[in-house]
Amino acid sequence: MSRQSFNHGWAVKPKSSAWSKLTNSQKPEPVTLPHDALIGTPRSPDAQGKTAYFASSVEYEYTKTFFVPPEWRKRRVSLEFQGAYRDAMVYVNGVRAAHWAYGYSTFTVTLDDFLHYDADNSIRVEVRAHDDSRWYSGAGLFRDVILTVTDLVHISHDGITVTTPEVDDELAVVEIAVPVTNAGLSTTTVTVDTEIRHGAARRVASDTAPLTLRAGETGISRRRMYVTAPRRWSVDHPYLYEAKAAIRSEGVVTDEATAALGIRTLRLDPYHGLRINGDVVKLRGACVHHDNGILGAAAIGRAEERRVELLKEAGFNAIRSAHTPLSQAMLDACDRLGMLVMDEAFDVWTENKSPFDYASDFDQWWERDIEAMVRKDRNHPSVVLYSTGNEIPETGTPLGAALGRRIAEKVRSLDNTRPITSAVNGFVSALNDVITMMQEHASDFTGGGGVNAAGDVMGQIAESPMVAARIEESLASLDVAGLNYAEGRYEIDRTEYPNRLVVGTETFPPHIAHNWKIVENNSHVLGDFTWTGWDYLGETGIGRMHYVDEGQTDFEAPYPWLTAWCGDHDITGYRRPQSYYREIVFGLRTEPYIAVQRPEHHGRETDDMRSKWAWVDSLSSWSWPVDEGTPLSVEVYSPDEEVELLLNGTTVGRRPVGRDHDFRTSFDVNYARGELVAVSYRGGRECARTTLRSAGRALGLDVRSDRSTLALTDAELAFVSIELRDQHGALATDADCRVEVTIQGAGVLQGLGTGRFDATESFRAPACKTFDGRALAVIRPTEEGEISVTVSAEKHESVTCTLRVGRADGSS
Repeated sequence: MSRQSFNHGWAVKPKSSAWSKLTNSQKPEPVTLPHDALIGTPRSPDAQGKTAYFASSVEYEYTKTFFVPPEWRKRRVSLEFQGAYRDAMVYVNGVRAAHWAYGYSTFTVTLDDFLHYDADNSIRVEVRAHDDSRWYSGAGLFRDVILTVTDLVHISHDGITVTTPEVDDELAVVEIAVPVTNAGLSTTTVTVDTEIRHGAARRVASDTAPLTLRAGETGISRRRMYVTAPRRWSVDHPYLYEAKAAIRSEGVVTDEATAALGIRTLRLDPYHGLRINGDVVKLRGACVHHDNGILGAAAIGRAEERRVELLKEAGFNAIRSAHTPLSQAMLDACDRLGMLVMDEAFDVWTENKSPFDYASDFDQWWERDIEAMVRKDRNHPSVVLYSTGNEIPETGTPLGAALGRRIAEKVRSLDNTRPITSAVNGFVSALNDVITMMQEHASDFTGGGGVNAAGDVMGQIAESPMVAARIEESLASLDVAGLNYAEGRYEIDRTEYPNRLVVGTETFPPHIAHNWKIVENNSHVLGDFTWTGWDYLGETGIGRMHYVDEGQTDFEAPYPWLTAWCGDHDITGYRRPQSYYREIVFGLRTEPYIAVQRPEHHGRETDDMRSKWAWVDSLSSWSWPVDEGTPLSVEVYSPDEEVELLLNGTTVGRRPVGRDHDFRTSFDVNYARGELVAVSYRGGRECARTTLRSAGRALGLDVRSDRSTLALTDAELAFVSIELRDQHGALATDADCRVEVTIQGAGVLQGLGTGRFDATESFRAPACKTFDGRALAVIRPTEEGEISVTVSAEKHESVTCTLRVGRADGSS
């Protein structure tokens, strides 16, 4: 099987109707996939906050021409689209060859019937977005496209399936199923070779068997092989073998396929929870949306890998794909790096959440999309849970529960090796009854109306017998009850449903200390997934603080807000204070962390209607553009018993902290430039200290790339950090300025921006204003050679860094 990237040589422009093509003179823009056509377009206050004020009604057409040699007449040719948002129409030489409604599914288009041999052929893919999402969806061919060319007798496009039905320290039983299709006109017998490799070259198991197929038939060659003293795949040791299958005809290899193999066991029970390879694992989870911040929805391989790296460095061991199937590139990264995955299928079933969303397509498409997700996931050891949906209203009705059971059984029919959950929000499942109950018993609930206020009562509602009865049948069809914002149910379920396993599929960031105590103290609770581990575009400002002096505020922030502002990381990957707090709660950080509230918010009273996704608007900095003596609020997070705060050597105060105080305490400090130090104590003895230093007046640009050498592939990127620092390395968060990036040589500027929640610059522009002293440039290689990246700013000396681009095999 020849599989190669089909990402190069495309062009894109807004779609033209048949009648407007005669007058539309707009030229297409050359692009390399993955590509998001929407991210570079203007935003407008007339658009919607849920889509980050990008247009919600757009259409694009991607085109490419490629040569088909004459020998392909006796071969099979197909294209694999790993994600095309949305309602993709694929045309080959002007004839429609395929349609796929869902934007997040992998689908394959067989090209044979439409090709012209020994000639150039055209591909056109039309996509659209049309008020069909609750977040920024992007639009376009935003995941990889793969060209596959095979012989008539070939390994079917789904590829091999690898399972490990029995594993112990002595031996792992590995079953490899190889589906083979005979697209020829006569019966044929081939030989199917299977093997398992340990590292690049060492073969540890192999087998061979003949397979006879009639014309047009697909058969499966299924072999059981045995790996002695197997190395296990786990979060801490993500060891991967390689499984390989090859077809031989008359002694000649005519097709082959490979798959990563992670040997590991999963076991679930309410007495231990989740065990991987026999060890109890609590899921320290992050919900993540599909977008890559300043790159938009483009799932470029290195960007997906970097997100996994940074999430793991921050203490997470699991991600939940909210609320769409994860990209192949990110799954591959999770396998390599050791990150567990809950892969989620849908945000809607049959009831719309946006006017033109997937609910309109669900009845006709859900089975195909479930098949696509499971086929993509089932060889990935990182995937430990499937989720059939998020906050589906139908889960609160008998027929909705029956539909959920059908979906779960469909998943099991395709893969019975992994448990199934669904992110159920009892508040949503019983919404009509909830509204009535709240109206009749308003005094029993805190807060008022609106989505933000609903956060105050979600937990109370979830604990009610009415909601428990509503969702009982839906939860009964699952292996694990996924509960959104319902930690109050966890211990109730231990008594009322002793066989039920629970996972917090979505929780409020400020609740982590409370939630994690419950997770640790209850074996039937598998873990906690915060909303969110990474900030995302759209649902603008749902994580912002609300203050009394602002008056009544809407759920979503007005233009020019851009992001949700609720992530542990901002959209550039920079960790926000809540991330370090969570790391302390998880028991993974011992040093205290200092978070200083922005001066403009000191003394402001927060609104009772404030967002439950909000964290204190703070920054770990002691460089502020305020006068000496200005009062500031300082929080210190620590796992130890006490913490002392010192300003320029003078004690500000000493306070209890640690587990009994939810790991945080606060001080009022009158600002003075210099050093702010937090010292933690246990049993009266110093344990650790953290220091913040004010940046000096002499500042310079600090420009650093995460890698100096790039491979010439369409999956490669360099992330170049741009920071304002003094001669001692202190970050100047109070001296933001406009920076400009110039690229020369073998690459292009793929994106430039900051984590600023209300930035107005385009991410495709070559200049932006820093935010808290930082900006991020993303560079994409285009050819072999050197890339010169020059960063300049007024009143600062320009800085240039050089990147080297070599061939994909690592040579230069």
